[in-house]
This record gives sequence, structure tokens and C-alpha cells, in this order.
Amino acid sequence: MSITLARKAELIKAYAQAESDTGSPEVQVAILSERISNLTEHFKGHAKDHHSRRGLLKMVGQRRRLLDYLKSKDNQRYATLIERLGLRR
Repeated sequence: MSITLARKAELIKAYAQAESDTGSPEVQVAILSERISNLTEHFKGHAKDHHSRRGLLKMVGQRRRLLDYLKSKDNQRYATLIERLGLRR
């Protein structure tokens, strides 16, 4: 269910704004999106895992708040991020 260190490093490298950037909203949203997609796959086989479902809902809410923050600060960065990640909004 969790992502590997190698995959996390790939996401950081792909979405970082600067050389040593690990905390920008783009990086955080990309990592959360990866974790959300992994948990979504998990629920296809474990439909009654309600404890993990709560964690999934918390991650979705956190990603939404980060996207709202990014949209309020820089709309262009927000638009390119959701396009790259393939998110609806």
C-alpha cells in the first residue's frame, strides 16, 4: 500500500521546483496522488477494510487542501499540476 523509496524519489525529482525541493505543494500532491491510487487498488480486493478507507479519505482531503492553496497562490502552477497528474479539477 505504501510507495517505495525509489518511487518516491522519482516523484520528487519529477515534480520538484528546485534542486533540493521536497516540500513544495507540487511534490506533496504528487506523492499523495500516488498513495491514493495505491489505496484505491487495495480496496478492489479488500472492500470491507474501513480503517484504511478512513486514511484514504484523510489523504484525499489533504490533497484537496494543498490544491486549493496552490490555486490561491499561483493559478498557472495549479493548472499545470492537475494536467500532469490527470486530476479532474
